[in-house]
Amino acid sequence: MMKTEIPTLKEILSEHTHEGTLTKDLGNGKLECFSCGHRCVIGDGKEGICRVRFNRGGKLYVPWGYVGGLQLDPVEKKPFFHALPGSRALSFGMLGCDYHCSYCQNWVTSQALRDPEAISSIEFADAADLVSLALERKAKIITSTYNEPLITSEWAVEIFSFAKRYGLVTSYVSNGNATPEVLDYIRPYVDLYKVDLKGFNDRQYRKLGGVLQNVLDTIQRLHKLNFWMEVVTLLVPGFNDSEEEIREIADFLVAVSPDIPWHVTAFHSDYKMTDVDRTSAGTLLRAVEIGYGAGLHYVYAGNLPGDVGKFENTYCPSCHSTVIERKGFTVLRNILKNGVCPKCSTAIAGFWEMPVSRNFQ
Repeated sequence: MMKTEIPTLKEILSEHTHEGTLTKDLGNGKLECFSCGHRCVIGDGKEGICRVRFNRGGKLYVPWGYVGGLQLDPVEKKPFFHALPGSRALSFGMLGCDYHCSYCQNWVTSQALRDPEAISSIEFADAADLVSLALERKAKIITSTYNEPLITSEWAVEIFSFAKRYGLVTSYVSNGNATPEVLDYIRPYVDLYKVDLKGFNDRQYRKLGGVLQNVLDTIQRLHKLNFWMEVVTLLVPGFNDSEEEIREIADFLVAVSPDIPWHVTAFHSDYKMTDVDRTSAGTLLRAVEIGYGAGLHYVYAGNLPGDVGKFENTYCPSCHSTVIERKGFTVLRNILKNGVCPKCSTAIAGFWEMPVSRNFQ
């Protein structure tokens, strides 16, 4: 009796694809993919840096019809602190990433095709399945996360265009390695966008597989295109936590808009970076102080709930009243009224109300 060969994960994923949109035909069987800032030129039979977008017969094929992770989270966990506080977000992810961060906390999904120790499984689903689940679980938000959403943008648009018909808010949790083309493509379908700004040193960025300027350009474009954006910097001891670098990040964000919420969060040992100590509360508090000193209106210390004093809360930048009080991902008190401080009537920047439904066919 002959043994049946078990298909590899790569073989399974290659059958759950769809012809991609974010591409340009360069002739001679070559394609340019512009779903992310790498702008891979992909020959027939080859794949991009992400390992999940590939050229077959002169056509670009992209991930479709499955999830590699699915969970119901508070929106604060994404983290979005200025978007529908206390709401639930149905979070889904696929497999693959255009970076290879040594401290990735989602490496099992993001590095599934790059690292043999990242053993992942998938579950087949369509847009209706995910939207139905979000509605059943009373989620107001549906989020593409866990791996890099930019490289699966065609699938996200398929889901989000369906979600919009049912009044759901949509979001990306991303490394920000975008292109102008992909941001224009997703803009009608994505409301909220979280960017991981992983530092302000290009040499260090390249160790992770990225280019700093691409991310800075993305942040500027997201603001110009009126996405609701929040920025996160995971402070890794010895990697990006110098006062000079923290100050450079804060100054850059202020120049884009002082209303961008900036989350400085604590690192813990993970994946291939297990020899580095956890970020201290003192480092986070110093970063918050630098952020406010630079002129940012909303700076948060994350991943150490209860150890960072008042810096999990949202304050009015005019009268300094506490308008949202939190501990970790839990909202303890919210006195905002239609996005306005009730004490001095200052508008607090954010995405505070469910939008009027738009007609997506």
